[in-house]
Amino acid sequence: MLTLVIIIFFVAQTCLAESHNFSFPLFDSKSCENGSNLICWGSVNAANGSLNITPDEPQVQNGTSDVGRVLYRYPLIVWPASFSTTFTIRITTNSTVSGDGMAFIVAQDDKPSPQESYGSFIGILDPSTEGGVLRQLAVELDTYKNAREIDGNHVSIDTTSVEYPVSVKSLGDIGINLKSGRNITFKIDYDGWKKILQIDAAYAGNPLVNFLNHKMILKDTVPQEVYVGFTASTGHFSEIHQVLDWNFTLYELPNESLDEGVGLNKCKRAFQFVIPISVVLLLAVMLFVLRARRRRNSRLGREEDIEMQTKLATNAPKKFTYKELSKATHNFSKENLLGTGGFGSVYKGVLSKSDYPSPIAVKKINATSSQGEREYLAEISTIGRLRHKNLVQLQGWCHDREQLLLIYEFMPHGSLDRYIGREYIDWKIRYKILSGLASVLLYLHEECGNPVVHRDVKPNNVMLDSEYNAHLGDFGLARLLHNNAFVTTAVAGTIGYLAPEVSYTGRATPESDVYSFGMVVLEVVCGRRSKGIMEDNSLVDYVWSAYEKGLILSCMDKTLKDEFEEEQVKRTLIVGLACLHPDQMLRPSMRKVVQIFMNPDELVMKLPKSRPNKVCLSFSSSSPSTTTSITAHGSGSNELLLYDS
Repeated sequence: MLTLVIIIFFVAQTCLAESHNFSFPLFDSKSCENGSNLICWGSVNAANGSLNITPDEPQVQNGTSDVGRVLYRYPLIVWPASFSTTFTIRITTNSTVSGDGMAFIVAQDDKPSPQESYGSFIGILDPSTEGGVLRQLAVELDTYKNAREIDGNHVSIDTTSVEYPVSVKSLGDIGINLKSGRNITFKIDYDGWKKILQIDAAYAGNPLVNFLNHKMILKDTVPQEVYVGFTASTGHFSEIHQVLDWNFTLYELPNESLDEGVGLNKCKRAFQFVIPISVVLLLAVMLFVLRARRRRNSRLGREEDIEMQTKLATNAPKKFTYKELSKATHNFSKENLLGTGGFGSVYKGVLSKSDYPSPIAVKKINATSSQGEREYLAEISTIGRLRHKNLVQLQGWCHDREQLLLIYEFMPHGSLDRYIGREYIDWKIRYKILSGLASVLLYLHEECGNPVVHRDVKPNNVMLDSEYNAHLGDFGLARLLHNNAFVTTAVAGTIGYLAPEVSYTGRATPESDVYSFGMVVLEVVCGRRSKGIMEDNSLVDYVWSAYEKGLILSCMDKTLKDEFEEEQVKRTLIVGLACLHPDQMLRPSMRKVVQIFMNPDELVMKLPKSRPNKVCLSFSSSSPSTTTSITAHGSGSNELLLYDS
């Protein structure tokens, strides 16, 4: 059994490597300023949550029109690697004739577009660079039909020439019109093993459709170090090109992947022969071990099972020895204890190895607890594969001496919990914390592949780094959502942050995370803890009462005195109340929340004049649609509506 695990773990280490991710759920007015994560040239500007690559009117000067280029500021090693990027665009025109389009670009340097790259060159090339002077890759979204082009609504893959693309296909084939003014989502994947560039597309909110696939060797196309971003241009007719959101993930690969077919075949042989056989045998052995454990209730059997599942679930975090971690934490001394939770304790540690010069946090879970095992495995199978600047980063794991240990980056300022009604933090920091928490929840719900429901969003699980940036942690209750299905389990979470529908049904959804976020918002702004929505004199009662009287600012933490922006505070409290709506269908999405936090011009949601008190639940059945009303006890005498559909 150990041999099988070693085989699978070795193959995984051979075929997978480190990943890098950045995400822009929206863009604010500071997105293009010096020192930001973007470099902007030409006509690019950020406003109202979007990145405008070209303005709404052409600025013709000396016969040239608008050209805009924006790049992520930091270079990426794009081979040997695979990458995936998803972005939403909107192209708008006010006339029947417009042009010329925009493109996603993998550029050889961080320089602006070529000087004469307006019009049909779409900011990619110009007459002087057409034909191979520049080494770059562009996925062109063309809105104007030039000579030899199939139509004015197509996608083409360009390398050395925009006049002669390496691949082209009309978006009309899948019913998409680039100039419709609708939001359109594109997903571009490059498989560094198979050497395939895949493009998917759909109107925003619809399932993506595989649209175009092209085989290409990236090593022969672009330099190893590149910059990624967008370009757009207009000719003599106006056209607005906007990027509404952008997520990019890159996975480094071993050097074997550069040899066309060799590295891939190596992995294929491993996965096609070794892995299937090993998995079948491994499953059989696991079944035997599980049955034996039930019969014997043996600690040894449980340890072996956890060890196998840990190795299979982790995605590259390092395995540490118990001896290393014991030394780092001074034998898990009381002096190094950072806190204690339901299934273990967290200690500060310092490793002697130069690979980890910064302090670490070690979460120690009792391996004899079956619930602790589930928390441990849930943690490594979710947070271990996720990458976001506002997530607590899992550094490694250890299963040794009847202990389960998880290793994280250390957060100098501890948890958000210590600052609510206790230690002072100013309004700017509070707003930054809430914005970061909203951003990472948006990533979990919409941007990380299979959506993830955290299920326990609360101040104790929000950690603060040296600059008070929020990092969401503790994924022991988190669950993956497959095909956007909800999670049905025994009720899990923390009273006071638990959405009312979860208490009744056990269904965990992104909307239940939104509810928990709303409670955190009220606590952070008001500087006081919640007693829960169903208790007298709860924080929710307090804020709703003030809102109904037009005195919502009276809820503000008194320790802040007058050192805050009144309009920003009002908007934030309204967001919190909207997230706490008892009807989950009327809560805002995290994308809407992020847009409000990032853009002061974004319209805030409208609240009812008085506090709503109907908890609405939806159940699937074969019976005709019916509605049943019952009463739940508590402050406000909330009414519960059950829907069968």
